Amino acid sequence: MGRLKLRRRRTALAAGLAALAMAAGVAAVPAEAADRTRYVALGDSYAAGLGAGPYLDECYRSENSYSELAAHTKSIKLVVNAACSGKTTQDVVNTQLRRLGRTTGLVTITAGGNNLRFAQILASCGAAMVNPAAGPLCDAASAYAEGQISSHRLSGDVTEMIQHVKAAAPNAKVVVTGYPYLYDPVAPGQTDSMSRFIYKATVLADGLNGSIAAAARATGAEYVDVRAAFAGHGVNSAAPWINFSRTAPASPENFHPNALGYEAYFASLNGAKAYSAR
Repeated sequence: MGRLKLRRRRTALAAGLAALAMAAGVAAVPAEAADRTRYVALGDSYAAGLGAGPYLDECYRSENSYSELAAHTKSIKLVVNAACSGKTTQDVVNTQLRRLGRTTGLVTITAGGNNLRFAQILASCGAAMVNPAAGPLCDAASAYAEGQISSHRLSGDVTEMIQHVKAAAPNAKVVVTGYPYLYDPVAPGQTDSMSRFIYKATVLADGLNGSIAAAARATGAEYVDVRAAFAGHGVNSAAPWINFSRTAPASPENFHPNALGYEAYFASLNGAKAYSAR
């Protein structure tokens, strides 16, 4: 009888230890997952990954976007890349914030270029280089963008967007990125049509990035400048990280980063410790 009781006690102890081990194992999975920062990416085509393919949907979300690259790091759990091509800062607020919440730890945003109607500038000013009759359209598109920048309307729009993001994800680190130069800047004093176009594009890119940086300062968000990361890799370089096809001038991929360009975006964000464990 004594031996039977001892066996029963040993069996019960073993069963109890096994149960504790199983419970510990089950608990370890969510504990490990909880250590990873829950990450949501927002924005326009530059955040979606247009230009790098392959694409997951009609928003041109790419497997090579900078947020998908970040998903491979140990500290990040990408909840969703909610970015979509063609979206303005207002569109981000209206359509992309539903996946944010109190558990969101990181939000990155690339948006603001579409507020300036940058696609219209590129199309009309590109046409003006070969057809002077398109000059007035180029001037009008450029003037609109310059007005949005100089009036601080753009910085106000970006500020409002960041404030909405912070309200929807009160515990998140919010990081906004700038945009690269599409063409490597050229030396001053050039008079050919291409150089004049590049001067205009450079000035507008500086204004766009300056507006985004000002909005970040006003809201306590972090700003990551990517212009230096793309230096020497514009459309007019020997090794471009910005797409442009002369045989397909209407391609939506034109004037967007290729896969190497999105790696540069990721490197810039990672270098700024956006993806470091909190």
